[in-house]
Amino acid sequence: MFIYILRRILYAIPILIGVNILTFSLFFIVNTPNDIARIHLGQKYITQSAIEHWKSAHGYHLPLFVNDQKEGVEQFKQTIFYQKSVRLFSFDFGSSDAGQDISFDIKERMIPSLVIAIPALLLGLIVNITVALLFVFFRKTYIDTLGIIICIMMMSISGLFYIIGGQYLLAKILKLVPVSGYESGWSLIKFLILPVCIGVIGGVGSGARWYRTLFLEEIHKDYVKTALSKGFSELYVLFKHILRNALIPILTGVVVLLPLLFLGSLLTESFFGIPGLGSYTIDAIEQQDFAIVRAMVFLGSVLYIIGLVLTDISYTLADPRVKLND
Repeated sequence: MFIYILRRILYAIPILIGVNILTFSLFFIVNTPNDIARIHLGQKYITQSAIEHWKSAHGYHLPLFVNDQKEGVEQFKQTIFYQKSVRLFSFDFGSSDAGQDISFDIKERMIPSLVIAIPALLLGLIVNITVALLFVFFRKTYIDTLGIIICIMMMSISGLFYIIGGQYLLAKILKLVPVSGYESGWSLIKFLILPVCIGVIGGVGSGARWYRTLFLEEIHKDYVKTALSKGFSELYVLFKHILRNALIPILTGVVVLLPLLFLGSLLTESFFGIPGLGSYTIDAIEQQDFAIVRAMVFLGSVLYIIGLVLTDISYTLADPRVKLND
């Protein structure tokens, strides 16, 4: 097990290097250091001396990849790429282009993202799996057919509709919850209800259909027929056998959502005024703050790789037939 985990970590290093280089290259294809300086200076008429001063103060005066004015290793160390991207591997995120401590911001904003994402993920899994099992139990009946039609309709609706519609109906008309905002302590609950409910409802269409497909693939297998022939009820077989054997693809789907637990939902946090990492990333993109963008992309890649390793390990717990090869 230890050797397997170590090997996966070593595999992740070239992936992270590739992501780092790609993010860095794409950003500077769009904007040169001079463009970045002009954006952050925010003045209509900017002198070249002001641009050079800003670049020098923020580390953008160096060459991108290779510094011909240096010798040996310093040719690569005295570059924008090394100073601003290579240090990410030690989780030194540095400062944003506006001068803020990115590590401090991530620690502060991670909690609001988790507070919203974890309940939405757990409740979403419970609701989606329950609805899917209900469809399978009443398969080939009007309940199953009507449920599939409703799921397709929900999938066809934009996520913005659920957000705006929920804010208008529950907050503006019924006045049950605040439209947006975020507070600490017990008063936070009233601000969580609406975004969590919208997150769950918005994912029911696609989630329930996907889980239904997984369960239907299992229900026609021989072990299900054997269990039914022994006199077990279909409801018992659904929860005891089918659900457990479908855990592996369910776990795989959850992995995709793991980075969102930390990075937050871009739309949800922006519309509900939640000071999480999602809104933090959106603001950084709008302000062309490359330091924050590359830090969030790198962090998302690391979390996704960790999620894949945890999923492989959880396979062995969900299904003893799956073994990790050391």
